[in-house]
Amino acid sequence: MSQPIEVLWTDDALLAVNKPAGLPTLPDGWQPDAPYLVGRLQAEQGRLWVVHRLDRGTSGVLLLARSADAHRSLDRQFAAHAVDKVYHALVAGAPAWDEQTVRLPLLANGDRKHRTVVDPRRGRPALTRCQALERFAGCALVEARPETGRTHQIRAHLAALGHPLLADPLYTRAGIVLPDIAPPLIERPALHAVSLTVAHPVTGQALTLIAPYPTDFSDALRRLRAG
Repeated sequence: MSQPIEVLWTDDALLAVNKPAGLPTLPDGWQPDAPYLVGRLQAEQGRLWVVHRLDRGTSGVLLLARSADAHRSLDRQFAAHAVDKVYHALVAGAPAWDEQTVRLPLLANGDRKHRTVVDPRRGRPALTRCQALERFAGCALVEARPETGRTHQIRAHLAALGHPLLADPLYTRAGIVLPDIAPPLIERPALHAVSLTVAHPVTGQALTLIAPYPTDFSDALRRLRAG
């Protein structure tokens, strides 16, 4: 039986859900026939317009439009970097910094492993503001606020700082020390989209959507806090 999708907000213009990890937003080239989130939602809700997407392994707030007009409004906001996006990540290592602004240009599909890589010459501008929220033995809880929307931006920027997401082998370089905890704290890239703030396309008022942590993320934090 498929996992139910938690609805965070619904009205005539918008639908926001708490995307579960492991379910792609849209079909991907690797498994085009696999279930995907928008397909499931459209089967229940009718036609929806995709405004943004989250990686397969990422959980949290995903916003969709119910009309072409709402989609145009939201698309303009994302293009103008007028959307406030907040993510929480569990990362390897304890950052020496409390706050860090990462301005490193990123190139998607930049190597043989199809990773997003830092590339000063060919990369597109990318900016992520990071804050260390809690430090533990061998890892930390970090808040990331991406002001641009590049593919794998948070994963690539945190890896460039030397603090890749836990359970993200694609971006974990050799030599990175991971927490020696059994069983593993989490079994997917430890990234959750906590909140998203937009101007409502009909009223113009600020709308903040908040997604509670899923069980795997909250359980990992509980274990870390318990020491």
